[in-house]
Amino acid sequence: MDFSGCTVEAWVERYPINGQFRISRASKTEAEVVVCRISKDGRGGLSECVPYARYGETTASVIEAIENTARDLGHDLTQDRLSSTLAPGAARNALDCALWDLQAKLSGRHAHALACRQPPRPVETAFTISLDSPDVMADAARSASRRPLLKIKLGGQDDVAIMHAVAAAAPRSRIIADANEAWTPDSLPELMREAARVRIALIEQPLPAGQDAMLAGIPHPVPICADESAHTADDLEALRDRYDVINIKLDKTGGLTAALQMRDRARELGFGVMIGCMVGTSLAMAPAVLLAQDADYVDLDGPLLLARDRTPALQYAGNLVSPPRSELWG
Repeated sequence: MDFSGCTVEAWVERYPINGQFRISRASKTEAEVVVCRISKDGRGGLSECVPYARYGETTASVIEAIENTARDLGHDLTQDRLSSTLAPGAARNALDCALWDLQAKLSGRHAHALACRQPPRPVETAFTISLDSPDVMADAARSASRRPLLKIKLGGQDDVAIMHAVAAAAPRSRIIADANEAWTPDSLPELMREAARVRIALIEQPLPAGQDAMLAGIPHPVPICADESAHTADDLEALRDRYDVINIKLDKTGGLTAALQMRDRARELGFGVMIGCMVGTSLAMAPAVLLAQDADYVDLDGPLLLARDRTPALQYAGNLVSPPRSELWG
């Protein structure tokens, strides 16, 4: 499609979190997101990205990258040019997903016609419990125990007690344990044994990225998922002996275009696939719902963690999130 003559805008929006969202390395009380609009012929394609502080991204740096890339590419602003011009990350995600939305609005064809092999359906998402004391997390798990899939944040301390407390509080739920790189080589064997003992379904990123080689030489009584260690399809070959599952996030891959490629490459290499998110609104989740149609694990609960979502929003019904309607995205 010809995207020449487009105009690009980007701005910051803030959404309060329902309480506090805490992981092993940070906590926050609001979601600070960047919204991007690409307009042509009176139509506008929208997207949302969340800068990764872990990789030095800020809202200011992401907006600058969006504006500079739009200026430099000019009439050449296409998904192919983005992938060869801008590094993977939040800025490229914003531009790529806005182009997907604009293409759908200009062509009158839903984005799922290109992104999905079959008409999209609701998918089951995890619900995340923020890092806290074992008692507080057990209470949160008990309140959410009707949900079939929970995700708990771990931090290196009290993790054995947390896993036992949450598993006891939500005995019918499958549980993903996300360490966010907080475990150490010395603590790993015991923590994995305890995770298996309480029937944790998946362990996400136990060791720091770049320090995870030992995962290739130890048993995996619980499947292990790469998050911070896996950004794009190019990373996957080196991770084959270390991880069982890959967490694909649009803000890591740099958009839906690259995420679809990463998903397909992960399947070719025999990985399970998880589709994850940062804490953002329904606009950030919308393209990821299409990506998640054949995923083994889905973690697109960002809007459920907010005190308020944007309007229009995705439809969440219990643990199910429906594909986006065209007035939101795609």
